[in-house]
Amino acid sequence: MYSSKITGLGYYVPENVVTNDDLTQWMETSDEWIQERTGIKERRWIDPKSGDTTAVMGAKAAKIAIERAGLTKDDIDFIVFATLSPDMYFPGGGVQIQDMLDMPTIGALDVRNQCSGFIYSLSVADQFIKTGMYKNILVIGAENHSGGLERSTRGRGVTVIFGDGAGAAVLSRCEEKGKGILSSHLHSEGKHAEELALIGPSTNRWVPEIIEANDPEDTSYFPHMNGQFVFKHAVVRFSEAIVEGLQANGLEKDDIDMLIPHQANLRIAQFIQKKFQLPNEKVYNNIMRYGNTTAASIIIALTEAWEEGKIKDNDLVVLAAFGSGFTWGSVVIRW
Repeated sequence: MYSSKITGLGYYVPENVVTNDDLTQWMETSDEWIQERTGIKERRWIDPKSGDTTAVMGAKAAKIAIERAGLTKDDIDFIVFATLSPDMYFPGGGVQIQDMLDMPTIGALDVRNQCSGFIYSLSVADQFIKTGMYKNILVIGAENHSGGLERSTRGRGVTVIFGDGAGAAVLSRCEEKGKGILSSHLHSEGKHAEELALIGPSTNRWVPEIIEANDPEDTSYFPHMNGQFVFKHAVVRFSEAIVEGLQANGLEKDDIDMLIPHQANLRIAQFIQKKFQLPNEKVYNNIMRYGNTTAASIIIALTEAWEEGKIKDNDLVVLAAFGSGFTWGSVVIRW
């Protein structure tokens, strides 16, 4: 059985920077209030005039990742695209990437696991490569949150958190024993689905019903989050996923060279860092610059950490995520 290794990384974020102070034009908030609760200083929101969309950003990140892998678009055998904010209700973004990059008629799979989307996508791609079905797989996480946020005081608890962006990785066949993805671990607990969700529009609550109701108090079409409930579950599940990954490979927390958690809230990441007694140089966070970019957050952070020389050959890298669903998981990589 083969193993899979990340051979190329890339990311793209919109040029439009939205600071905490900028948000005060839409809602009652402050830089101090946002930083204290989330650690976020600014985020990137798409400028509607830019032409950027979820798929467009994904394609831009993918081009960088493919080039850095030393490959061409024709070398890619399969696409896995993770997002909760596709350009269209259907079809998904994977086929748009195939078209935008002018690829052969390869398969394209869409993953809807929100904050855990990149972890799930990487795991799926890993299985395809391990079985020998594919040699090079393009894995993308991309989000356009700004197009669906409630920019008002009522919606600030969610709106201040999220940003736009995309990241991509090329996962390739590796025959070097003990290198690449060592294991992945995936979990879900659907009974908490509505604690972090966007209820409508959906096939149960379609657009005409919302429009005909004309109810200004109807918030079902905006993201909802029970912040404290999510936080309490996140710190537990993050820890479990990391421990599970280490134990599966006979490793200890001191073996971790770089932990990259999903960038949901800096306070969650700091809690996990303290629990595992990891020094600052072993945990990478960039939520202060980009906010929570959901399926894109881990891959953007992974790319930045690698670009900055903080991930080196043979390092043990642990990726972990928790989010809507609830879903959570981890991936353990020997770089």
